[in-house]
Amino acid sequence: MQTVLSAVLPDVPRAAAIWLSLLGVVAVTVAALLVRPGRLRLDPGARIRRAAMPSQLEQAQEEREQSRYAQEVAVAAERATTTAQRRRAEWVAAHEEVEAAWQAHEAAEAAVRRLSAAAAMPLPHTARTPAEYVDRERYLHRAALDAYWRRELSVEQLSDVFAHRDGWDPRLHPVEQELVLQRAIRDNLAARHAAAGKREQAAWRAAELAVAAARSLRKEAHAATGRRVAESASVLPLSEVVASVEQTRENQVVARGRAAVPAF
Repeated sequence: MQTVLSAVLPDVPRAAAIWLSLLGVVAVTVAALLVRPGRLRLDPGARIRRAAMPSQLEQAQEEREQSRYAQEVAVAAERATTTAQRRRAEWVAAHEEVEAAWQAHEAAEAAVRRLSAAAAMPLPHTARTPAEYVDRERYLHRAALDAYWRRELSVEQLSDVFAHRDGWDPRLHPVEQELVLQRAIRDNLAARHAAAGKREQAAWRAAELAVAAARSLRKEAHAATGRRVAESASVLPLSEVVASVEQTRENQVVARGRAAVPAF
């Protein structure tokens, strides 16, 4: 018996020290919980918020992508606006060209009516000699050249005048030659007015398309800038939204049994 006690008693102080150490650890833990009870509390909402919130690297990458996209769209919108302004200027020039061609055609039409009335009257009698025919031909060529330099006749019409074809007769009386010349000028200006009208319509359609494209790009640039600002501002309120949802749930539990108040 004494042998057993002599073998056990030396280990008692060591065991007591171990138990005292364990009791000290437990006491410190209990004290920490009592002082700060929320330190070790499990918070599912916090875990959800941390899991839902993007990391700083992902957030920075997304912000760079959004910023680059917004800048690209803004540059495209600015270029489209410049193009729309240029297209509109082209349309204004084409419209002015149509107006000028119409006024020139109206003036030529009035000259044709005036010369038609003059040609209906008896023409002055002139001797039909070779010299007279040479003078008439010279007058026709000079009048046609003057009209060509005024851009009232086309080069094809001028070629017909000098070739004496397509109704150009140098033997006619100068009054009759002037009437033929004015009719040719009227027809040429009418064709020029029609061509200017087609160019004006094409310029109008191009301007409309350019304006629509610029408007769409400006709208997209504004939306992209707004999205970038909204996304950068919505990172922090995400936790607030979750907390608001949790608070709403608590309020619903408290207010259960009462009529819900409509939100305005």
